[in-house]
Amino acid sequence: MKTSKQYDLVVVGAGSGGFAAARTARDLQANVALIDHGPLGGLCILRGCMPSKTLLASSDAITDMREAVELGIHAGDITIDFPHIMRRKAELIGGFADYRIEGLRQFPLYEGPARFLSAHEVEAAGEVLQADKFIIATGSVVAPAAVPGLTETGFIDSDAALELERLPESLVVLGGGYVACELGQFFARMGVKTSIVLRSPHLLSGEDHDIGEALTEYFRDEGIEVHTETQIVRASNRDGKKIAHVVHKGVDGEIEADELLYCLGRVPNFEGLNLDLAGVPCHNITGIETGETMITCNPDFYAIGDVAGKHMLVHVAIYEGEVAARNAIGALRKSKQPAEKADYTITAAHTVFSDPQVAVVGKTERQLQAQGVAYVKGVYDFAEHGKAQCIGKTKGFVKILAATGAGKILGAAILGPHGSDLIHEMIVAMRYDATVAQFMCIPHLHPTLAEIWTYPAEECAAKLKMARPGQLAPEVAL
Repeated sequence: MKTSKQYDLVVVGAGSGGFAAARTARDLQANVALIDHGPLGGLCILRGCMPSKTLLASSDAITDMREAVELGIHAGDITIDFPHIMRRKAELIGGFADYRIEGLRQFPLYEGPARFLSAHEVEAAGEVLQADKFIIATGSVVAPAAVPGLTETGFIDSDAALELERLPESLVVLGGGYVACELGQFFARMGVKTSIVLRSPHLLSGEDHDIGEALTEYFRDEGIEVHTETQIVRASNRDGKKIAHVVHKGVDGEIEADELLYCLGRVPNFEGLNLDLAGVPCHNITGIETGETMITCNPDFYAIGDVAGKHMLVHVAIYEGEVAARNAIGALRKSKQPAEKADYTITAAHTVFSDPQVAVVGKTERQLQAQGVAYVKGVYDFAEHGKAQCIGKTKGFVKILAATGAGKILGAAILGPHGSDLIHEMIVAMRYDATVAQFMCIPHLHPTLAEIWTYPAEECAAKLKMARPGQLAPEVAL
């Protein structure tokens, strides 16, 4: 007979978001348990951020060596030890996973699939757990292969691509999002003849057009075949090759390769949870609907991270986990304080580790235009920036968007070297509601890449001044 254990809170899913939720609840002196179907470690560590960025470090190093001739350095013939690259990745990920698992073991941890029996009971690892509150943090899985013939033809997805033992000679990447960009460029720099097929006019279709179009051209300059406005209609095998049958502007075509890499997104993971028995509806694409407090339609259930379908980003999952845990424990203790609302204004900042890197915070031009918000824009190219010229990293640009009137910074974007690091300066500025005039008062060391942000800020300030002759944008103390 299965035993039953009682907790204040049970977190289903022990990835980055679930772990953050459990730690936050524990710090609030709650009795909390974790359930995870395994393998332990979470998507970010095992099959996402960390392994992919470890691999990209190798392909970035190859490119730096090839381009060093511009700096007067001749590296000679460059050889790639792919087995070593994969061993290094495995060793690092093993260490990251061990560290995370050590943290998870500090909680009652039930390893195995979770299955809800009711709105207050969940079965896992041969036990029935009862709780007053639940947080669902089960993440996402690779979207099903919806292309006719793809399963029969054979393919690899983003998970399998991180575990390859040898490189294919040629590869067709299906999709143009961040995973397709990062892995597609990695394989191309490893010497794989790479083609990317996407329906949109440019890579990263969700970003502003200037970013997506520029990145697309940089990829093409590297020798990557980027087939934009192209729909893959089916896949097949012929003479030992895999064929992507495509349509480009009404014209049928074929792209042949040794391997197909499926990068057409991820979907929320709630298979087998029986959430209907808990009174929590879920959608195969959009996941579990939540409000601003991360609560679902069942007041005792919260959902965070990829399974909630808002922003599939690790740092967002961690943030949502902390918000959900504080709200769940506050509700359990009948706190008189209003529930905390998640704010994605800057939290949903994101980056793509292509080369050059993409990073965005706040509103995009497309969003501001769709919302009818008046703004001014400042742009500056790395090709015009002294430090970028000195180090030979001149691809891309930075962009700042500011509100008319006071000039509050509404958003910023970068396509360029070290973009994932440089964006943090704008994140901090936006966190404190800075105006472009205030930002211009911040000292910037010279010569650094970071000082490039001062130029679009100056352009925005000048445009604001021209809009109101004889007046400067008002100063507002930080």
